[in-house]
Amino acid sequence: MPTLPDEVRARCAEIARNARSVAIDLDALERIEPGPPPSLDRERHHLDAPPEEVAAYFLTLDTINFGSGWFPTLRKRTASDGTAVSGYFTVAWGLADRFRAAGPWTNAELRTLRTEEIADTLGQPRDHELMALFAQALRQLGAFLGERAPHDVVAAARGSAARLARDLACGMALYDDRGFWKRAQIVPANLALAGVATFHDADDLTIFADNLVPHVLRCDGVLVYDDGLAALIDAGRPLRFGGQEREIRACAVHACRGIALRLGISERDLDHRLWTRGQDPAYKARPRHRCRTVFY
Repeated sequence: MPTLPDEVRARCAEIARNARSVAIDLDALERIEPGPPPSLDRERHHLDAPPEEVAAYFLTLDTINFGSGWFPTLRKRTASDGTAVSGYFTVAWGLADRFRAAGPWTNAELRTLRTEEIADTLGQPRDHELMALFAQALRQLGAFLGERAPHDVVAAARGSAARLARDLACGMALYDDRGFWKRAQIVPANLALAGVATFHDADDLTIFADNLVPHVLRCDGVLVYDDGLAALIDAGRPLRFGGQEREIRACAVHACRGIALRLGISERDLDHRLWTRGQDPAYKARPRHRCRTVFY
């Protein structure tokens, strides 16, 4: 039986073969150098805590690790140098501060979590559409956990990142990103990166298909969009879910498979490197594709 990452690779290869709006430049693919591996930001993530609490933090964070289509509308947090941080770090940092002050929510609290509470936690307007979706996702997490602690869910996967990803995708509708499973895969990857879990098949994970890694690949010439799609993105117009945005994500997954094989690194390692590169102002200055979805 194919693993979840195998399914992602097969599905994305099929989409890439039949793509009409996105192409992969094989010459550029051969030239790309992703840079050094990143590390987790200790201020903006909750890392200085017992392993069980760090695991709870990342499972909670990755449950709401979506909404990039709404990120331009968020109130961004400010770094010590006065610059605004990204939408992702705004969410991760706000959640980290809540864990430091009050610890994780109990499962019962998650099951009844209201939009107003997660909005206040993240410093966002209570009527923001994304906050309602975050609350919905966290209520699903509470129902999925039942009486289990997050580390019990990890233990049930018996050291398999692919099995944990499958359990998450099958157990929560907002994780079930068919053919990509971005957040289902990023949970074990983040747990491993944080040093609170070990998976024998962690290096079998694919990249975590979002809108930033494809953007880096586009800026570096690996992904080439047709004129119509490029014009939409460059004008800052959101894409509909499906169709072109699926081609973008699938071609990124397929291209990164080739890049990782050439460099002799895992796809999850490559994802972290490219995502970190995408924080550079040069990449941020160019519009990336936006799609309002609960999957990334």
